Amino acid sequence: MNGALPIVYLARHGETAWSLTGQHTGRTDLPLTPRGERNARSLGQRLAGVRFSTVLCSPLQRTRQTCDLAGFGAAAGVDADLVEWDYGDYEGKTTAEIVARRPGWELFRDGCPGGELPAQVCARADRVVGRLRGLEGDALVFSSGHFIRVLAARWIGSATEAPGLHFMLSTASLSALGYENDRSRPVIRLWNDDRHVVE
Repeated sequence: MNGALPIVYLARHGETAWSLTGQHTGRTDLPLTPRGERNARSLGQRLAGVRFSTVLCSPLQRTRQTCDLAGFGAAAGVDADLVEWDYGDYEGKTTAEIVARRPGWELFRDGCPGGELPAQVCARADRVVGRLRGLEGDALVFSSGHFIRVLAARWIGSATEAPGLHFMLSTASLSALGYENDRSRPVIRLWNDDRHVVE
């Protein structure tokens, strides 16, 4: 997948107890499950032989653990902007529980009371995009599902209204952002590759 133009690989953290149950996990600092640990190692095997000039990681335990088990912990720098969406009052709740109290709610459009609005998450994603666009060489980024979805949307210039809504993302998945022909044409090169994930 390497070419003359840099590629930014996006790695979602492995499974946690709450990702398994569908609970919104923003700033709650959960560890990986045993299966999450296995899949973090499999992600490392999937990336074997790929060289990165930059490795960045969210400060949350689940992403740092995924990064470490994939074999990139020693090279990783922590970037606070890569932290997951702050779900505020909806932390630990499932979408079904939230919609039962607030019919029609959509995270990417409405945000979370006591937490972040989509525009605030977009602002963090835009800062990350700005840093990534300035890099030479391929990069590897470890973060969480909803933030990665917003990051990908902002990479390709999608509007801030419901950013990331139409992207699905599995735990321990690998995606890649890049360019077509030159840096003026950002693209999504790979999305939600989870063929290395084991059950």
